[in-house]
Amino acid sequence: MAERSFAKEVQSLRLGAGETFEGEAILAVTKALLQAGVGYVGGYQGAPVSHLMDVLADASDILDELGVSFESSASEATAAAMLATSINYPIRGAVTWKSTVGTNVASDALANLASAGVTGGAMIVVGEDYGEGASIMQERTHAFAMKSQIWLLDPRTDLPTMVRMVEQGFDLSEASHTPVMFMMRIRACHMYGRFDTRDNRRPAFSAADALAKPERTYDRIILPPSTYLQEQEKINERWPAAVRYIQEHRLNEVFGPAECEVGLVVQGGLYNTVMRGLERLGLADIYGETRIPVYVLNVTYPLIPDELEAFAAGKKALLVIEEGQPEFLEQAIGSQLAASGHAVRVIGKGPLPRAGEYTGAVVLEGLRKFLSEYAPDRLRPTREIVVPLRPSTRLAANVPPRPSGLCTGCPERPLFASLNLLQREMGALHVSADIGCHSFATLPPFNLGASIMGYGLGSAGAAALNHVEGRRAISLMGDGGFWHNGLTSGIGNAVYNKHDGVTIIVDNGYSAATGGQFIPSSRGEMSGRDLKHPIEKAVRGVGVEWVRRIGTYDMKESMNVLREALTTPFRGPKVVIAEGECQLNRQRRTAGPLRQREQSGGRVVKQRFGVDETVCTGDHSCIRLSGCPSLTLKPSSDPLRPEPVAHVDETCVGCGVCGEVAHAAILCPSFHRVDTVVNPGWWERWLSVLRRRVIGWLAGLPRESVA
Repeated sequence: MAERSFAKEVQSLRLGAGETFEGEAILAVTKALLQAGVGYVGGYQGAPVSHLMDVLADASDILDELGVSFESSASEATAAAMLATSINYPIRGAVTWKSTVGTNVASDALANLASAGVTGGAMIVVGEDYGEGASIMQERTHAFAMKSQIWLLDPRTDLPTMVRMVEQGFDLSEASHTPVMFMMRIRACHMYGRFDTRDNRRPAFSAADALAKPERTYDRIILPPSTYLQEQEKINERWPAAVRYIQEHRLNEVFGPAECEVGLVVQGGLYNTVMRGLERLGLADIYGETRIPVYVLNVTYPLIPDELEAFAAGKKALLVIEEGQPEFLEQAIGSQLAASGHAVRVIGKGPLPRAGEYTGAVVLEGLRKFLSEYAPDRLRPTREIVVPLRPSTRLAANVPPRPSGLCTGCPERPLFASLNLLQREMGALHVSADIGCHSFATLPPFNLGASIMGYGLGSAGAAALNHVEGRRAISLMGDGGFWHNGLTSGIGNAVYNKHDGVTIIVDNGYSAATGGQFIPSSRGEMSGRDLKHPIEKAVRGVGVEWVRRIGTYDMKESMNVLREALTTPFRGPKVVIAEGECQLNRQRRTAGPLRQREQSGGRVVKQRFGVDETVCTGDHSCIRLSGCPSLTLKPSSDPLRPEPVAHVDETCVGCGVCGEVAHAAILCPSFHRVDTVVNPGWWERWLSVLRRRVIGWLAGLPRESVA
């Protein structure tokens, strides 16, 4: 299961020579991989490239026909290690993940791969999650590419260029025996376009060929003295080979006039934003014709000295448009041009901010400042440049803040409400949070979690607090993080070091935060995957003795078990497995069958909750404790009670959390459940008629008679 199905769209991957592809960039990149003759693909889902994994999973038939192997890897490190096949054999391999967090996880394997070098082309498709839409700390992939000497492609965001760069990226990798990173920004992943397709290629060399004739060379092994020779080879052979290939095949591009006093050096992924800024300034048209020279770095690492010097010739200033910091490109370009004797000014951070996403408004303002100082004659003197407020500024003035939060009906909501109720009783607790949907526990209304250290590292994040006497620390971990690395780095580590803390593993059945993909403990069915491995069995397998399972929607049980975990005299790691299916995936799983059952005349029961406003006291603790999006306020219809009352809107999915919160907190009896029966049987119809008649009869009696 995944966030969405690409079952229909993947048929476009069968297009051949002379046909035209129209669709999303994620599909276009997959098509480019097949056109390039990729032999194996792996990866770990995560924004913004989650859909690439979903596309590959839905295209399993096509991959099988071509002899391409695909697997959903246990982690980014697992995926990166797959590329080891390309070290000794001429097999093209590609892996994908969310960067930079995924790149950090894969760093050991990537560094060794880059040191050893490759025979077959090796490509890492990274989702560059930087900027206002990011869900992680703000870093860039560029630093890692430089650190390990992996060539970094940042293509201009139109589909023909992106497809060409995938295909030529493999050629570049093979020509220089170096792995290549292909960077996709958030917007690039989901843009639509078209390109002329070519036939898919079967891998020229297969895994079966490799097994039939195994090869190894000592100089590819990551041990001294081979590693010393590999470093020399990186600099003296692979780097010059990469520069030659990039230059000869013109992977970078130059647009605009040959003669101009200024020029722009642009990361390929920012090209569209820059062209829009120039168009706003009257210096380009909507077709990309520009009056200011633009040097587009589709390959941001390595830089090409001859191209830089040719572009800088005759110019007095260059503006390097590079997102994030440090300003790697600006420093490298300035150093290169200074060493070659150019007097051109290299400017970047100054007109442009040192940090933050380069949105249209930011780039427009930076271009205006740069051109006003170094090429004022190029700006139209009569044109008024109106720089709009940044989107965040405009939103803050018109829309109330709405932080990220859990979905309506999320099974994690009652768990966190239980923890907060328990803190009222026992006092404040240290909670170590983790990556996943449960990271939203750090936000209102729960405000749980002192730190987030990485996927599956919630338990390890509290390690230093698990050796002292006193109130026990609580750690959170999701089932996705548990299988990613939490079993070893968290649970196994806690057993080995005799921790005395409490780890709550939220088992919602999927890797929910990345789109609802299956994991080893998922209870569904999926061809080619072995599922239904209980988390409890794995936890006990590494030595945990104190294990309890709870249903998150039963808050009374949750509070009793958590209270026991925090107060038991048992010494050692304590694990609470909190079970409750992801509500979004539950609805995806059940909506179709329920609809079919209803249409075929079968009995269907739909549940939702409500609030009796005549009973509601207006305390609103139910809202403060659960924070459910469907639980809100409405004006009271009682003129004697002007305060607003609680209200459950039409988005309710009938999970019952609001009623459970009211019951567990001993708040009020104002919540009620309504069961709507579609296609009821004869007995239910007869009861309904009887009830209406009795209610009608009672309603017609005088009030004192009813009393």
